Amino acid sequence: MSQFNRLRKYHSFFRFKKDFEQYSLKSAKSYELILHWLHSKMSRSQFLLLSGILVGCSAGLAGVILKSLVHYIHYVITYKVHFSTQVIFYVVFPFLGIVLTTLMVIWFFKGQSRKGIPAILHEIARNSSLIPPVKMYSQILQSAITVGLGGSAGLESPIAVTGAALGSNYARTYKLGYKERTLLLAAGATAGIAAAFNAPIAGMMFAFEILLTGVVFSDFMPLIVAAVCGSLLSKIILQEEALFHFESRVAFNYHNVPYYIALGILSGFYARYYVVISQKIEHFFHSLNWTALQRAILGGVLVSALCVALPPLFGEGYSSVKSLAAGNGEAILQNSFFRYLPIQSWMILVFTGCVCLLKALAASVTIQSGGNGGNFAPSLFAGGFLGFFYAMVCQQMGFTDIPVTNLVIVGMAGVMAGVMYAPLTAIFLIAESSSGYDLFIPLMIVSTISFLMAKWFSPISPEIKELAKDGKVFTHAHDKNILLLLKMEDLLEKDVQTISIDATLRDIIELVKEGSRNIIAVVNHEQLFEGIITLDEIRPVMFNPELYDTITVKKLMQAPPAVVNLKDNINVVIKKFDAAQAWNLPVVQDKQLVGFISKSSILNKYRLLLQEYSEG
Repeated sequence: MSQFNRLRKYHSFFRFKKDFEQYSLKSAKSYELILHWLHSKMSRSQFLLLSGILVGCSAGLAGVILKSLVHYIHYVITYKVHFSTQVIFYVVFPFLGIVLTTLMVIWFFKGQSRKGIPAILHEIARNSSLIPPVKMYSQILQSAITVGLGGSAGLESPIAVTGAALGSNYARTYKLGYKERTLLLAAGATAGIAAAFNAPIAGMMFAFEILLTGVVFSDFMPLIVAAVCGSLLSKIILQEEALFHFESRVAFNYHNVPYYIALGILSGFYARYYVVISQKIEHFFHSLNWTALQRAILGGVLVSALCVALPPLFGEGYSSVKSLAAGNGEAILQNSFFRYLPIQSWMILVFTGCVCLLKALAASVTIQSGGNGGNFAPSLFAGGFLGFFYAMVCQQMGFTDIPVTNLVIVGMAGVMAGVMYAPLTAIFLIAESSSGYDLFIPLMIVSTISFLMAKWFSPISPEIKELAKDGKVFTHAHDKNILLLLKMEDLLEKDVQTISIDATLRDIIELVKEGSRNIIAVVNHEQLFEGIITLDEIRPVMFNPELYDTITVKKLMQAPPAVVNLKDNINVVIKKFDAAQAWNLPVVQDKQLVGFISKSSILNKYRLLLQEYSEG
């Protein structure tokens, strides 16, 4: 019996070795061999749990490295250099950051344009959650240059994209399916956000609210372990100064609820202002008939000028927000030209108001002119300054006992909820970053009001509105999301019969004898699509031989009830089928017939996808 067991083990090993040869044994790393073997031995849930740990550690480490690098650059410029020298950095560095990022994209990344969170959503909906491997490092390199040299944007979106790419390509390496691939993609992004803020719950909320919109999952453990791994790496490696963390605050007093309600309304209006400015700046740069490098030069000049006038706009700006949260508003004037003037309260009020208003402009110009970054940090930064500005106004109006620190902290959540359309992420992010779980009530009040106002202005986040309209990202409409998974090339029937427009009825009869379809496509001399002929149309004359050579195709053909373009998404195709009340429609590209699509094939494929989508 022992000999039999030994032989069975040998047989199992050699069978695994044979199966593994399809992964190119010579090129595989040793750890890949081990993981492939574990994949063959573990259950689905066990391997997903292991994968969540590995992806979480990788994405978390990438986020920690990026945050550490950028924080060190900003620390040297802000605290180790006198203001007279800082001005030179403010003039040169943001300009260089945007221009160098653009040159890197042109020279090394072939001019890729899609970036940020919408890029992930597009890959989930339209590319089976397959993210190009280049995004595992391209986003980190680009954002490190842009934000590290002072671009007024955030690192969190690039970190999330990097984590998502790591999860997606890990799943591709180990031949996991679409659902597992999407889950690990979200786990990577979760770990990245958790590492950036040392906020694991906020990382999970980010995945559920933004990335997994319209996606049904019952497996949450990979997300949890990935968030824990990212947060632990952040806690262990990052210094306290680099973390987005706030210590000081005052206890919540229900008498201050009116202040929070008013701040929620202000946050909602400011979030709309931020979004409108972003859209206008995006339209402005896209409308310029300039090269990418010329746009980068213009954007670099504008951002540098803003940083010289208002130094808190330099980089992420979290250190300035921490100063405001600590009640030290005068500190943000020390690194500006206002340091040469006697500091008064009205100067702080004007300065913080200008910074708050121009942050939207600086962030939008940085991102749209060619830099790489996201709106996470800018929305938090602007919310902190908005809360401080509002508190200062209340104090100037004679109100006493204003919870300045709380308003700064809660304002960050309010603006982020309205800009990112992610109120739960904003609430838990600020609660975890400030250890302010006793502030849940004001956080919920401000974030909910701001989010509802943002939804009132635009039901869908303007950042993905056009993509959602074109059916390129998932929404909360689950039926449409499943339809979006259908690809035209999988549904296209290319074995169609065609006939020249100058042919006769005899030629049609010969085609009918040879074929099995009841639709024949009609083309002209240039092989362009002209119309269709159905058996119903020729049935009255097909049994009269005297008409075989007298009736031409041109007399018998008819225009199809609708024509499908090869680039149409399935939602558009379904609408055309419903409007035409047909079961088969021609598919064309540049007026040339490429095949037919049938409603039956769509329904069958949809049924199979629905079954797979609904199962665990």
